[in-house]
Amino acid sequence: MVKISKIFTIGIILVLASCHSKEGNTQVRVSKDLLLVNIDEILTGAERTDLYFPLLEGKSVGIVCNHTSLVKNTHLVDTLINSGFTVKTIFSPEHGFRGDLEAGADILDGKDSRTGIKIISIYGKKKKPDPADLEGIDILLFDIQDVGVRFYTYISTLSLIMEVSAESGIPLIVTDRPNPNGFYVDGPVLDTVFRSFVGMHPVPVVYGMTIGEYALMINGEGWQGGKKCDLNVIPLAGYSHNMIVKLKLKPSPNLPSWQSVYLYPSLCLFEGTMISVGRGTETPFEIIGHPGFHQGSYVFEPESIPGVSEHPPYEGQVCYGLYLAGYAENFSKNEYHFTLQWLTGMHEFFKDSAAFFIPYFEKLAGNDQLRKDILMGLSEQEIRETWADGLTRFMQTRKKYLLYPE
Repeated sequence: MVKISKIFTIGIILVLASCHSKEGNTQVRVSKDLLLVNIDEILTGAERTDLYFPLLEGKSVGIVCNHTSLVKNTHLVDTLINSGFTVKTIFSPEHGFRGDLEAGADILDGKDSRTGIKIISIYGKKKKPDPADLEGIDILLFDIQDVGVRFYTYISTLSLIMEVSAESGIPLIVTDRPNPNGFYVDGPVLDTVFRSFVGMHPVPVVYGMTIGEYALMINGEGWQGGKKCDLNVIPLAGYSHNMIVKLKLKPSPNLPSWQSVYLYPSLCLFEGTMISVGRGTETPFEIIGHPGFHQGSYVFEPESIPGVSEHPPYEGQVCYGLYLAGYAENFSKNEYHFTLQWLTGMHEFFKDSAAFFIPYFEKLAGNDQLRKDILMGLSEQEIRETWADGLTRFMQTRKKYLLYPE
């Protein structure tokens, strides 16, 4: 069992008090007109079958999907088969077709045990289908829940599928899903010198677009090698960019709650440091800590959890840190951006450690400037000023592709 206990002590980092929101299906109106809603209150693109079923008639379908690809409570693959369509191939992204594998785990080719349909991995050594994988496929369908953060790899998978579509001439349908972090735009715009699978395009850390809007931007800006694909985005109904959306399922194994999804933009940068984000506990991305941070107000002990966190950082060691879910629950009083206060605060505590940052940090940040700014002791506001111009330019690009009101 994971050992978790709360202790009262004075830390060096300010954590805002919790402000609990109501649960259930009722929308909660808060200041700035921001709404906390359940995904069931929104009609997803996959659920709008009248808009894309006609496009699938008589065609053999290749589908990029995972466990979040639901039509109500039925998986999209089963929905298509039950409706008489031919699903030839399932392309499986990070975390697997059933969404039960941890970040970075190898995804294997095989067959779906429920339907017998061939599964081809597009995560690992091969991140996009080969021409041979596309034989007999007439149309591609992409339906995956995103969380609106640049280093969340499903938008990279989307981009590579769009490349395949453009290169092969096979049309692509993207059934849109709401962005739980779609109510703001923030962070440094990626310097393409640092382009990787956790950051492919010149966008900020939080880009404030649904995955369908993002697909339109990739296509419109020619980000898949200058070629455009035959793209059809099936839009949402009942969604706007003033919503925090509580998802029905974990979008990935280590984002178990709406609070963790909300905190993810702020906390994932710690994955490029020596600080734990709670992998190997029941509350990953709701806590941070380290065995040497004895001023922390929260204690946890990571353990290996099959399919979620195999041998996480500091496995079996007591970590001291902070429990941050209350910051998410206080969303109505927070600024419309993610926060660097915990990152700069932790660095200040461990400033004498040369091991605080690891090289992966630059890939997550999308540049080498953020690390330099923190090392120089710049304040959060001073750091934000360095990415302001890039954000302004991106906002001009973004607005061309928005499908939903802000």
